[in-house]
Amino acid sequence: MILSGFVALGVAWWTQHQMGIMPCELCLWERWPWRVLIVLGGIALALPVRLGRWVLWACGPVLFAAEGLALCHAGVEWKWWPSPFPACHATRVVGRTLAERWASMPLVPSKPCDAATYLLPGFPVSMAVMGGVFALVVFAVWFFGMIKTRKTNIF
Repeated sequence: MILSGFVALGVAWWTQHQMGIMPCELCLWERWPWRVLIVLGGIALALPVRLGRWVLWACGPVLFAAEGLALCHAGVEWKWWPSPFPACHATRVVGRTLAERWASMPLVPSKPCDAATYLLPGFPVSMAVMGGVFALVVFAVWFFGMIKTRKTNIF
């Protein structure tokens, strides 16, 4: 769990800080389950095996949340539904004069959530979809690992 969290957050950090691609509001929300997984993995390592296993069971719902956020973001990118976050929509500029309009604009431009980010040229799979696939793979590894260790009577 710790490794998967660091991999997901590392790719997000690299994309933002090395490639200069700004995240949207949904992208920022998609990072939270991975942070929680790092914490849960650390707690599980610090506890005795039997108690750590109980903590690892909490990783399932967290991975389910990561998958849900990725699916929500992919649906927004594919224009199946609007984003649930107001920051994902175009900024609303109000005012009668030019000065009032400038004053109502945000200091930092936000990236709309329906503008997909593609990391690999010629590979039409967005980061949101890649995050969902990664969450699904981690969930499968977690699930089969939990079942396998259950058969070895560690539980």
